[in-house]
Amino acid sequence: MGAGRPIELQDVPDPVPGPMDAVVRVEACGICASDLHFIHGEMPLPVAPPVTMGHEASGVIEAVGSEVPPGWRAGQRVSLMAGKVCMACSSCRAGMLEDCQDAQIMGVHYDGGWAEFVTAPWYALAPIPEGVSFEHAAIASDAVSTPYAAVTRRGALRPGERVGIWGVGGLGTHAVQVARMAGAAFVVALDPLPAARERALKVGADLALDPLKDDVAPAIRDATAGRGLDLAVDAVGSADAIRQAMFSMVRGGRIVLMGQSMQTLDAGPILLVSFLRIALLGHLGYGKQDLLDVLDLIASGRLDLSRSVSDRLPLDRVNEGVERLTSKEDAPVRLVVIPGAGGSTGPV
Repeated sequence: MGAGRPIELQDVPDPVPGPMDAVVRVEACGICASDLHFIHGEMPLPVAPPVTMGHEASGVIEAVGSEVPPGWRAGQRVSLMAGKVCMACSSCRAGMLEDCQDAQIMGVHYDGGWAEFVTAPWYALAPIPEGVSFEHAAIASDAVSTPYAAVTRRGALRPGERVGIWGVGGLGTHAVQVARMAGAAFVVALDPLPAARERALKVGADLALDPLKDDVAPAIRDATAGRGLDLAVDAVGSADAIRQAMFSMVRGGRIVLMGQSMQTLDAGPILLVSFLRIALLGHLGYGKQDLLDVLDLIASGRLDLSRSVSDRLPLDRVNEGVERLTSKEDAPVRLVVIPGAGGSTGPV
């Protein structure tokens, strides 16, 4: 694909695993809002097109390389982390792979999961627990693990705190669920789409506001007995959302910037930030342990993804999925590509 061009299906040779890689037959792969930024040219691709997109994949190991550690074998059901380390920066050379300074994103830096097969390094594989579907294991690898890490690790949510989530799409819906699961005493969700606000209330939000019409900061303070938010999460990449959050915070509150965009940040007066000791925290992705935690939480039933897959589409209808997500038709949480499917089989 390339910016501004429809995605084209091409027949290519089946991949062969490198020594440290596995080839995975893709069973499901999500369509993410961040994919749209590259498709529409809102953010530049770091590599020259064409590149196969899709960074939320799950499937079955087809083959493993000669140096893959014992325990990984053909036939295993796996979820794939949404990227890999560069193995060239100073952190990687020192063996501190979690601190890679130039992490490579699947479907952006290298070919991803909108395909029948995908190649991934063995350390990016996570076993899918029994009872977890391929669709849920696929979206776990970004739409759930990223907000899980943003809320619990980057945002350091503590039980009893008050939380605001700006944007209730794929990331924001799961951020609401994670915040409730992690012990938030109050959760407010903000989205201009009525269907998204209604969904937020169903998955655990205490209050849902329209950020374009409601007087956000006073409404939040009224709902929290005048205190405001301890933690705010921007799941959109919106300068306006961050500014609204700034005026809704308690002293010492944290704002996590999880959404991606090229907008210029204008959060408000610097004096407000310093006087209230508000922390602005950038966030991208998650760690391997986050994905393993999320898969276990899904398997145990603690994290309910029954509302998360809005539709399933075969590979030859991926452009339709892109258009539906772009227009926000029916306010989807996640549209999932099923490479082996012959037609849409509806939500799961």
